[in-house]
Amino acid sequence: MKGPDKMNKHSPIKPPASLLERANEMYDFGAALRGPAKEAAPAEQPAPPPLAEPEAAKAPPAPAAAPAAAPVMPQPVVRPSSGRAKPRVHIDRDALRAANYIDPEGPVTGLSEEFRIVKRQLLLAARGGKGFDAIEHGERILICSANPNEGKTFCAVNLALSMATEKDNRVLLVDADFAKPSVLARLGIEGGRGLMDALADPSIDVEDLVIETDVDGLSVLPAGAQTNQDTEYLAAARTAAVLDQLTSHDPARIIIFDSPPALAASPASVLALHVGQAVMVVHADVTTETALRDALSLLSGCENIQLLLNRAKFSPTGRKFGNYYGYGA
Repeated sequence: MKGPDKMNKHSPIKPPASLLERANEMYDFGAALRGPAKEAAPAEQPAPPPLAEPEAAKAPPAPAAAPAAAPVMPQPVVRPSSGRAKPRVHIDRDALRAANYIDPEGPVTGLSEEFRIVKRQLLLAARGGKGFDAIEHGERILICSANPNEGKTFCAVNLALSMATEKDNRVLLVDADFAKPSVLARLGIEGGRGLMDALADPSIDVEDLVIETDVDGLSVLPAGAQTNQDTEYLAAARTAAVLDQLTSHDPARIIIFDSPPALAASPASVLALHVGQAVMVVHADVTTETALRDALSLLSGCENIQLLLNRAKFSPTGRKFGNYYGYGA
């Protein structure tokens, strides 16, 4: 029988990888995202000190020139939020469970545990802590896929429902798939004016368009009116001001954007310029490496991109989250 000394000689057991880690193991895109390494510039030799001038030869110091005035750039007009209390729209929990979405007040399941792991990594990047610095605009998270029907909206809704249970954060789920919005339909909410209306009309306060739900910590912003110029509106100066307003309105707010597929519509590449993190949903055994590389290149405006493996049917560790709590199957 082997004693403790024998056991200590073995390497420590590696914990099971999350869906984010497993996706990155399957597809190594680190080199593509990092780009070519820059050559180090040769070190400059220090210049010899100037010779001291005789005291009499020194000229009196010239008066300092007044600094040139910086050009004033026109800023888009954004009105302060009205601050009016809003009614809370009901979300049918039975419908959520029937469609395989997380029930925020329901039992712990394998699905809810997977998204707990996913959100923890994203929140750590957004807020910092445990030796990590928060990244710029890390509270804005883009959920995307290479092609349609790969599960981006499913993951965006579940991620928002999971994050809504956090005690220190609130979530705003934005339907940014302007051509084919579906977030509100997934939640059983009627649509209305939304983000695109606020971008197109400076007189609209975007906070007035946010829908509060009866899921604590969760609000939704519809896509709004459809237009053939959605990419141009997103690239305009007003977009930055509107998104800054959504961010500053509530310091505890995490904003999740459900974007169009990167290879199917151009708004995804522009939205990537306004977020601090992006999650590329990969449909296991369906998304090709070529498509994934093309999609990642289009999202290069965001420096922090992670891959999320969706519809994975095999876990090398054999884990089944949810059983520990006595609720899972």
